[in-house]
Amino acid sequence: MNELVDWYQNTLGNFIPKEVFIFLVSMLPLIELRGGLVVASLLKISLLPANIICILGNILPIPFILLFIKKIFKFMKNHNILKGLIMKLEDRAIRKSKGLERGEFIFLVVFVGIPLPGTGAWTGALIASLLEFDIKKASIAILLGIAIATIIMDIVSYGLIAGIVH
Repeated sequence: MNELVDWYQNTLGNFIPKEVFIFLVSMLPLIELRGGLVVASLLKISLLPANIICILGNILPIPFILLFIKKIFKFMKNHNILKGLIMKLEDRAIRKSKGLERGEFIFLVVFVGIPLPGTGAWTGALIASLLEFDIKKASIAILLGIAIATIIMDIVSYGLIAGIVH
């Protein structure tokens, strides 16, 4: 994340406020809120504004994924647009969701909330959409997972990293 912060400071730092940058970072797949909070900490943005900005950035793409990703993937596969990548993403989502027919709500909360590689709101929403989970339950589970991830990343980013950096 230090490289990302350095890149921002050397390229976009004079044009885009750091709060906008962490909002955008939090919207990115794979990086999401987890990376946004680490970047916010490194940019010395206070905890409360960082949480609000990163949560909003992480939440923004979720309704679109839940509602439209299957249609987008179908269109892309039918028109040979990144077909291999789409199939890989679908397979990955299915593999990550093995055995969750019962307990899908708890699975999504934990899956989104525990900050491990390949987990998070994007992948959780992808799984929920591809497996046709109830959209209201999936949305609530993802929001609870984001809350858990926020608490964990606050401890890591503003506790451990801040202690090491200072």
